[in-house]
Amino acid sequence: MVGSPEGHVLTIGIAMTLLYILWLAFQLFINPDDFQILLGMAASEVVFGRIACMGIGYSMDISHARVILISIVLETILVLVFYPLFVFIWLQLLEIKWLKRVSDHTYKAAERHKDKVRKYGIIGLFMFVWLPFWMTGPVVGCMIGYLLGMRIWVNLITVLTGTYVAILGWAYLLHNLHQHTLSYSSYAIVIIAALAAAVMLTWTLHQRFGWKHKR
Repeated sequence: MVGSPEGHVLTIGIAMTLLYILWLAFQLFINPDDFQILLGMAASEVVFGRIACMGIGYSMDISHARVILISIVLETILVLVFYPLFVFIWLQLLEIKWLKRVSDHTYKAAERHKDKVRKYGIIGLFMFVWLPFWMTGPVVGCMIGYLLGMRIWVNLITVLTGTYVAILGWAYLLHNLHQHTLSYSSYAIVIIAALAAAVMLTWTLHQRFGWKHKR
């Protein structure tokens, strides 16, 4: 497991996670206000996704480039950590009860969409991750690539490229919204981002319960 390609990816993901935590700890000592913002962005990314994460960044007047960079780093970490873990759980090489439930939902979502992606191969996977209406995320995209038998580095490069392009698109949209709503409230963009995240979460839950109902 450790010597497998997924094991190497997990090692890189853990290393990036530790470096990010060290960077957060450094911010705690030199700039506590920045630490709170960055911690809030990280928590929002994990729980609600990139829209909420970036919305918080813009509302706290973090620079455009910095919001994009933080979002890219956080999503890369999530992919490099959770994708190999989900593969290990799927292959029954690892048993983590709470993570297995998340893994099962991810696998079911990948199963639902893989036939749509299969027809166009790498381009289809890129579009799946890039376009927001799928509302599934890059980890599901990686699982689709895995189920379609793509080589791991081709899979990861395709998914992460689509993710980065999607982040740039959302950054452009959210930054412009923030500039237009700033006259009303500095937190208007947070409200908009929270509503968007809520809609996406509701849709995802609907898809999951819908799948169970059909079964």
